[in-house]
Amino acid sequence: MSHTLGIRQAQKQKTRQALMDSALQLLEHQSLSSLGLREVTRAVGVAPAAFYRHFKDTADLGVALVEQALGSLHDTIRAAIVTTGSSDERIDRAVALIAAHVRTHPAHVRFIARERHGGVAPVREAIGVQLRRFADEVAEALGADPQSTGWSREDLRMLAGVYVDHMVMTASALLEGEEAPVLATARAQLRLVTLGRRHWLD
Repeated sequence: MSHTLGIRQAQKQKTRQALMDSALQLLEHQSLSSLGLREVTRAVGVAPAAFYRHFKDTADLGVALVEQALGSLHDTIRAAIVTTGSSDERIDRAVALIAAHVRTHPAHVRFIARERHGGVAPVREAIGVQLRRFADEVAEALGADPQSTGWSREDLRMLAGVYVDHMVMTASALLEGEEAPVLATARAQLRLVTLGRRHWLD
């Protein structure tokens, strides 16, 4: 009996992932607010009623896509803000990690870039929650850096928000432009932020 339940659960998870993958593919060329569940189920080859066994509606599907797209990024964020090395080495490492993520997950990046300010409120809010979590993690790491001695918690959180916004902006720009100039601009912008950080308490 448990074996049968395990097979059913695995099949259910497989169908759920297929719905998410198909939706992500369809969202390459449209926004979530214009996506119909029949489009998604047709692409997977299941009946429209099957959709509701996995998601309440397309907004619920969108929130699941946010969790998939951004939930796995926490390790990358932590790696990008490791405080070892010179400031230029840190900048190069952060920019390289962003570029690598965009190369391997372009559809996820495009979805987040489009829906961050999109028309589906639950999805917009889910993205905001994840980005605030990133900022909290970055602020915690910055607080452990000797360069942050004397900084208030509010200022560390503000700086963390700048880094997270820059990450999202750079990832979005990489989708639209040639990689080399986008990364050169990203490095220059981070150097400017680094200079400002050094003199913030002056």
